[in-house]
Amino acid sequence: MSTLPGESHPHVPAARWLAVAALVGLLLPAAATPASAQEAGPADAPRFSMEDVFSLEWASDPRVSPDGSRVVYVRNSFDEMKDARTSDLWIVSADGTRHRALTSSTGSERSPRWSPDGDRLLYLAEDDDGDTQIWVRWMDTGETARLTDLHRSPANPAWSPDGSRIAFTRFVPAEGGGSWAEMPSPPEGADWGEPFEVVDRVRYRADGRGYLPEGHTQVFVVSVEGGTPRQVTHGPYDHGGTPVWTPDGESLLLSANRREDAALEPNDSEIYEVSVEDGSVTALTDRRGPDGSPAISPDGSRIAYTGYDDRYQGYQVTKLYVMSRDGSGRRVVAGGFDRSLGDPTWSRDGQGLYVQYDDSGDTELGFVDLSGGAGGASVEVLTEELGGLSLGRPYGSGQYHAAPGSGTFAVTHGLADRPSDVAVGRRGESGGSGELSRVTRLNEDLLGRRQLGSVEEIHYDSRHDGREIEGWIVKPPGFDPSEEYPLILEIHGGPFAMYGDVFSAEVQLYAAAGYVVLYTNPRGSTSYGQAFGNAIHHAYPGNDFDDLMSGVDAVLDRGYVDSDRLYVTGGSGGGVLTAWTVGHTDRFRAAVSAKPVINWYSWALSADMYVTGIKYWFPGPPWEHPDHYMERSPLSYVGEVSTPTMLMTGEEDYRTPIWEAEQFYQGLKYRDVPTALVRVPDASHGIAARPSNLVGKAAHILEWFERYGGTDYRGADSSSR
Repeated sequence: MSTLPGESHPHVPAARWLAVAALVGLLLPAAATPASAQEAGPADAPRFSMEDVFSLEWASDPRVSPDGSRVVYVRNSFDEMKDARTSDLWIVSADGTRHRALTSSTGSERSPRWSPDGDRLLYLAEDDDGDTQIWVRWMDTGETARLTDLHRSPANPAWSPDGSRIAFTRFVPAEGGGSWAEMPSPPEGADWGEPFEVVDRVRYRADGRGYLPEGHTQVFVVSVEGGTPRQVTHGPYDHGGTPVWTPDGESLLLSANRREDAALEPNDSEIYEVSVEDGSVTALTDRRGPDGSPAISPDGSRIAYTGYDDRYQGYQVTKLYVMSRDGSGRRVVAGGFDRSLGDPTWSRDGQGLYVQYDDSGDTELGFVDLSGGAGGASVEVLTEELGGLSLGRPYGSGQYHAAPGSGTFAVTHGLADRPSDVAVGRRGESGGSGELSRVTRLNEDLLGRRQLGSVEEIHYDSRHDGREIEGWIVKPPGFDPSEEYPLILEIHGGPFAMYGDVFSAEVQLYAAAGYVVLYTNPRGSTSYGQAFGNAIHHAYPGNDFDDLMSGVDAVLDRGYVDSDRLYVTGGSGGGVLTAWTVGHTDRFRAAVSAKPVINWYSWALSADMYVTGIKYWFPGPPWEHPDHYMERSPLSYVGEVSTPTMLMTGEEDYRTPIWEAEQFYQGLKYRDVPTALVRVPDASHGIAARPSNLVGKAAHILEWFERYGGTDYRGADSSSR
């Protein structure tokens, strides 16, 4: 399953050191607080401002020590001077005490991994030349050592069971590209420009990476005593993801698509066992569809993994499977659970698995008890409050790590009023979890002194077929229900993604400017099951429009929204729906369509994910179904648009290329409909990758709305830093 928005998968590092006074405060023990607690700023505090975005911090990739006593995590924030994200490693005791820094750099430390006995910590960080390397830290002395000297970044490091070796993945270049034709030699001193580059691959560029070099991702192993890494996998295949060691240390499990036509069938991966000694590869699965996330039981006898039988549908629920070590006896577990399960981790006794999943807009951690049988195994909820990794818009997200030997787990904990902190819980011997405790408070110094918009869950019926839709209303600070406010409808991308009750800097900026904000999960959104997610199969944007308009009507019925001051915006798939909306109604005073698809015909033949788009989102290629493509394209309805509509796209966006927005812009210009085109320099699909771009995106949206009857966003309270 693929999604349009870069924000959908927000596992990204970032960081900026706070002022000395704030840092000293964070060195003090953090009180363990129930995860459901929310703190609001004083009533007379300033509102959240654009300047405040640069001071946000968030936790990611928490890792519990083998004995369950400590958690190392990545502490992210923004470097305002470099307009970039950086990160460092911090450690905190499971009870919230002894919270302190392990690293302090101007770069990016990430991927912390405890050694099997907990005496060392490996991580990735840049060396003096800016190249990413694998480092090891001895936890008793604080000494560190660099293990590699690589010019292409390693990724996905994993300790061997005895702590003597580390497996990792790394891109290996291959010959290819360049110019085919033989050229005459230029005269001495002549400048004929750069040589031609010939492209002959199916997948030759990717959003956020640009034009791709020739080569593939392979698996390597290196001794913890240093030395030259040894390549374990070979061939014209990508072996991504984290390698999983078998308990005997003789093999690695990994997921890969080793089809000869992998570029044309991107969703057909298998689980493989690779010999560390000789690199021999054995396929353990063979079905048509993606098999991934292998996890081996403590005794090495069984392998858990995730996947589904591919039916070439836009949305398909990922199931959890267990098989014997040799690939026999494959069976689905918790088969009746109509949610996608991922990232399985075995319990110490091998009787169950921790899993992460999304349910009704929440990202949750659960436990599957295998004693329930093949299809009847139940999913026990351990916590519903994972999130906080998507700072821009309120996308569901989250990470967890469990230390099976101790029953302790750590999660990225996020609610509507805070980006992610670290929270710790424990699963008891007889099941169930104790109270989840938040052990960090990374934004109390900022958000504890700001008025934020309050978030309220809403449920309503779609006018199309009565289907229940879930959404959230964000009200401005100081909200008075006797007054009437302008409303912004904010639409998520994907389309196979979800919004939730989590922090969103952009939405909070809109609320601070005096808007009521509505965001919803219309049909096609994930976390509501197979039928709901697949309701837009070969139909998007389809009936999402009715779901969204019904949500606007439901908020209007509450009496505190001015029906003459309605605004709409969204990015990626939300940009599609924004453009679609103004082509089907004139009820909005202004609209901003960010990084949209305007013409599915041109998108299907130019986007980086064109193979997936054609195979999974449409009944076939556009030359075979031209009417189908154009009927679903907002471009077909540009003649009906009267709403002032601004377009916004990154100039290096290869997911929804900028010429998509330009088609709508030029169509509106031709018809003399008020419009503007905002080109974001050096930006890919994830416009908000730079903090200044996150702020700039929100500022341009608010400016456009103000020009058409919206609030004076410059008059909103601002902070002093």
